[in-house]
Amino acid sequence: MDEPYDFIGIGLGPFNLGLAALTAPITCLNGLFLEQESHFDWHPGMMLDSSTLQVPFMADLVTMADPTSEFSFLNFLKSTGRIYPFYIRERFNPLRAEYNQYCQWVAGRLPMLRFGSTVDWIEYDDGAQAYSVRLATGERFQARRLVLGTGTRPAVPEVCGGLEGPALHSADYLHRREELLQRSSITVVGSGQSAAEIYFDLLQEMGGGDFELNWVTRSGRFFPLEYAKLTLEMTSPEYCAYFRSLPETTRDRLNADQQNLYKGIDESLINEIYDLLYQKSLHGPVNTNLLSNSDLQAAHWDGAAYSLEFLHREQDRSYGLRTEALVLATGYQSSEPDFLAGLEPWLNRDGRGRLAADGHYRVDAEAGHGAIYVQNAELNTHGFVAPDLGMGAYRNSCIIRNMLGWEYYPVESRIGFQQFGAPVPDREEPLPAVEGAPL
Repeated sequence: MDEPYDFIGIGLGPFNLGLAALTAPITCLNGLFLEQESHFDWHPGMMLDSSTLQVPFMADLVTMADPTSEFSFLNFLKSTGRIYPFYIRERFNPLRAEYNQYCQWVAGRLPMLRFGSTVDWIEYDDGAQAYSVRLATGERFQARRLVLGTGTRPAVPEVCGGLEGPALHSADYLHRREELLQRSSITVVGSGQSAAEIYFDLLQEMGGGDFELNWVTRSGRFFPLEYAKLTLEMTSPEYCAYFRSLPETTRDRLNADQQNLYKGIDESLINEIYDLLYQKSLHGPVNTNLLSNSDLQAAHWDGAAYSLEFLHREQDRSYGLRTEALVLATGYQSSEPDFLAGLEPWLNRDGRGRLAADGHYRVDAEAGHGAIYVQNAELNTHGFVAPDLGMGAYRNSCIIRNMLGWEYYPVESRIGFQQFGAPVPDREEPLPAVEGAPL
């Protein structure tokens, strides 16, 4: 077998694609990237024409680590003759389809990517002192390190597990949009950006009374993503370090409480939805219902429609809703691929059995084996910035630094004006005695 690679990246979403772009000029790092799909395609089921990223163009694959990289979004625009139209448009956030085209452009320029390569097992080879990566075809590769970027999978509410009928997750929306529009009633469940985009898209199709459209969320309101500048400082190296220092139970509580920081809706889209509802209401009542505080308790398919049971969380009152079509815009969740079973002895886990990444994004537990890094699988240890495209280049800079043992791309340790923990005095001094207090 050939000399082991310095690292193998498994999965090619934006984060591992960014790692490939950033390691391309580093001649002393020999990497290979494996992806089961035949080509790069980012969330194709939600590639609505008008949808934009929720981050500016500088949150591309490389710019925040290396603004001079040939793989920057601006270089993509220049190379494809679109930089002046983008400039005249005067909007920092690229269209989602435009970002996908950019990633495909980058992928086409990186020879270390292998698409159509499904990993089905990994084990550690003591003799070679490397990880042995086996493909479904039987082909094997070895690497001293691994970078796991296998992404997330659609999250489906427990009560909808195994649900019969034509229900779909938002990930498949565009593939089945025309099928939805043939129904007399459609219900969208969820409160985030995907739910809002789907609702807005369907709302535009509504005429005088051709179908009923419902949007239901368990959240207390249809809330906007928080964009305040001091709040954005929480997408920073120092907040990650602060978050990692907290007890596991505190981190879990914060992740549950901080949904408005990463699961909200663009305020401009909320306003567009309201404006469209107002416009349509000029011609009479709009056949739509927006329902908040509603937790989906049960779902049944009778062959013609779904009977949904909700609990209003504030009133503690149950109600039912009947709908012919059901769209679950219920987000995504991390899932460990089966091939990790062969690495279990060397994986570090937290108290709830989740992979536990350290400050270098490593999840390997035993010294003497090569590093195992994760991309967007560290929500429990690093907080809500884990899926943020804007932190991808920073994380990759940290991973590259750990691989090399020295800093190839400058890694910021502090970028904010605020500090997140209690101030630490320069030197500990005894508190002054209080008269009458016991010694």
